[in-house]
Amino acid sequence: MTSQTRPDGDDSVRTLPAVQGNAVPGNNVGSVRPVPHKPKVQAAPVGRRLPLPALLVMALMGFILIATETMPAGLLPQIAAGLNVAEGTAGQLVSAYALGTVVLTIPAIALTRGMRRKPVFLVGILGFLLANTVAAFSADIVLTLAVRFAAGAFSGLLWGMLAGYARRITAPELAGRALAIASIGTPLGLALGTPLGSWLGSTFDWRWSFWALTGLAILTLVLAWLLVPDAPGQSAETQIPMVKVFAIPGVSVILVVIFAWMLAHNTVYTYIASYLRSANIPLGVDVALVVFGVSALVGIWITGALIDRAPRLLVLASLSVFLTAGVIFFLGAHSLVAVLIALILWGVAFGGAAPQLQTAISEASGENADVANSLLGVAFNVAIFFAGVLGAVLISSFDGMVLPILMIGLAATALVIAFTARHAAFPAHK
Repeated sequence: MTSQTRPDGDDSVRTLPAVQGNAVPGNNVGSVRPVPHKPKVQAAPVGRRLPLPALLVMALMGFILIATETMPAGLLPQIAAGLNVAEGTAGQLVSAYALGTVVLTIPAIALTRGMRRKPVFLVGILGFLLANTVAAFSADIVLTLAVRFAAGAFSGLLWGMLAGYARRITAPELAGRALAIASIGTPLGLALGTPLGSWLGSTFDWRWSFWALTGLAILTLVLAWLLVPDAPGQSAETQIPMVKVFAIPGVSVILVVIFAWMLAHNTVYTYIASYLRSANIPLGVDVALVVFGVSALVGIWITGALIDRAPRLLVLASLSVFLTAGVIFFLGAHSLVAVLIALILWGVAFGGAAPQLQTAISEASGENADVANSLLGVAFNVAIFFAGVLGAVLISSFDGMVLPILMIGLAATALVIAFTARHAAFPAHK
């Protein structure tokens, strides 16, 4: 028996049988003819440590994406005055961004899923940077809406690829933790990015908020160029039609859970001011959102510590805590302490939602993880769109106390679906 080290850098030993009488010119004894072996091509060898600098760059990009999406909502009067339009028209900057994400994410991912990851990542950042730069200059509402639509499209591309990219550059046993680190920008964007953008735009000028986002995007582009390793795209032989990704066992179930969970979250988050007014407690919206955001950081830390060991249990626990927060919001509405506890539980439960759901859909879809994660991004944004409409209808017909009732109902639905989907979607054994 003869052993040979694989040429792709894998230190496992490959044993080849000796071939008796194998003709080799000038040699009368039996010899070994090595079996041809094509090296595995991968620009960034996966080590046993987390590629922390690269993951933090991805987290920074996530922070920028969330801050860009939500920032105009806190500056509608200033933007409306600056563009000489009504506040309702200025509010369409948020809708245009979401529409770009919903409409163009899936085609963008389908077009790029076979390409190497780093060039796609850099192009996505550059496109996003240019869209924010034009928005900062623009004095025309039509142009501003157009570039917000484009920014949403680039956002969808980046969200769709980041989960798979983070997993590709990380050892499999650390993939969940890597995804949790790469996703930390989401709660940070909600907790810090949106309030800071609103403060900057209110204190100076709303265009300064866009300029700040442009500066951060430039920094991210440079850091991505220097620190993020390349990785291959999806091989052609594993690519299946986009429609068939829905049929992969578990994918459609996970998307239903995402939609129900995010619809509940975004409806309450968007109209939290209405709930606080109905509760009649001395708690401002800004303080409530900071409590939520800080708690979300705790949630993502817990997720990072446990997701590689107990992903199913983590999803069920998060949904249960989210449901409990809704119950406390309803039953303890007139108690400041109770509402603060509910805010903390809500933040902890939601903080790890993105990496938990991205891990679940990535595991279920395998090689088609980029496409599946683009569907996840679309489900998120469709939920955001419907949350705005549904919340507006509810609070115009009832008071803010209807919001925790909606939260309870949708959370319970998502929990039951996740609990019963123990095979492909949220398997009992990883």
